[in-house]
Amino acid sequence: MTKNFSQTGLPWLWVSILVFAVDQVTKLVALKTLTAYVPLSVLPFLNFMLAFNRGAAFSFLHSASGWQVWLFGAIALTISLVIIIWLQRLSYKQSWLCIALALVVGGALGNLWDRIYLGHVVDFIQLYYSTWYWPAFNVADSAICIGAVMLFLDLIRKPKSE
Repeated sequence: MTKNFSQTGLPWLWVSILVFAVDQVTKLVALKTLTAYVPLSVLPFLNFMLAFNRGAAFSFLHSASGWQVWLFGAIALTISLVIIIWLQRLSYKQSWLCIALALVVGGALGNLWDRIYLGHVVDFIQLYYSTWYWPAFNVADSAICIGAVMLFLDLIRKPKSE
């Protein structure tokens, strides 16, 4: 028996759409207002600093010849499709898990869009403490991380029989 769309986890994709939209708007603002690699102090632990990443997390493979853009794009697209199929099989009532998955999809598609249209991901948030600086990131990266933590918490809070 197939589920009605509204009974599946697919309606939670509105979270993905919201993440994608906020990610793209904030990146556009960063591109229009910030100077590349020049930090703008916001708080004692936060800068806005425009940076471009052709690699993956922490600039992994950033200096490769360009093939990595397509590799990471293909990975993001594949993961997004797998998660959408997973959401289709979930119940709408499994809200925690559905939101976690939707956050990952929204973030993955936000960075995929950058890779396809710009050839790199736009980052602009930089956290730091004293002389220690976290690599620049963006809203999409944040959504992916929050979604991953939620997935982990969902995994450890479920009884083993599930």
